[in-house]
Amino acid sequence: MPASQYTVSDVMTHTAVAVGRRASYKEIVEVMTQWKVSALPVLEGEGRVVGVVSEADLLVKEQFRGADPALPDRAGEAVKAAAVLAEDLMSSPAVTVHPAATVSEAARIMARKGVKRLPVVNDVGMLEGVVSRGDLLKVFLRPDAEIEHEVRGAVLGELTPPVPVDCSVEDGVVTLGIGRRGDRALVPLLARAVLAVEGVVDVRMRTEGEEVGGGTTA
Repeated sequence: MPASQYTVSDVMTHTAVAVGRRASYKEIVEVMTQWKVSALPVLEGEGRVVGVVSEADLLVKEQFRGADPALPDRAGEAVKAAAVLAEDLMSSPAVTVHPAATVSEAARIMARKGVKRLPVVNDVGMLEGVVSRGDLLKVFLRPDAEIEHEVRGAVLGELTPPVPVDCSVEDGVVTLGIGRRGDRALVPLLARAVLAVEGVVDVRMRTEGEEVGGGTTA
């Protein structure tokens, strides 16, 4: 049962703000403030991403202020606190994502790495854009009618043999009505397939007017 697969390219910001390796500390802060972003890709050459400098990287300088630089466990922080250029402040290698990656894959990378934004790079590491957590949430803005159309076509339309199933969508929640109790075996299969449709918040199943559970728990 095929379902939509929104890619990073569908939701990312194609005009990305970035800095060069030799950008100064103050310049980085100014760019972040001007563009209201919490992290910036660091580029070299004609646009290859070599790292990312974030607010957390910059704040080490303030966190280290007044601390004892002689403490062994603060040696790494001391180096970053003394840095004044992007190439010394940045985290490298950068955590990036390809524009053809699915929205789900990008979300998993963000969660695993604990980052809010990802530079989007092509096959040779050149910057093509940036995708943020907010960008990934755009799939949940799909109109209910569009979601219903896809569920009816890509999910219900692929049932073999065909099974009559009512379908409605409200605020991203899909409700499926299955006519016979004998069709209850379809519930887990349909729930998984519908939840794979981008923009679906949850699934509700009803057999002969009785709700048999939501897709998130089926």
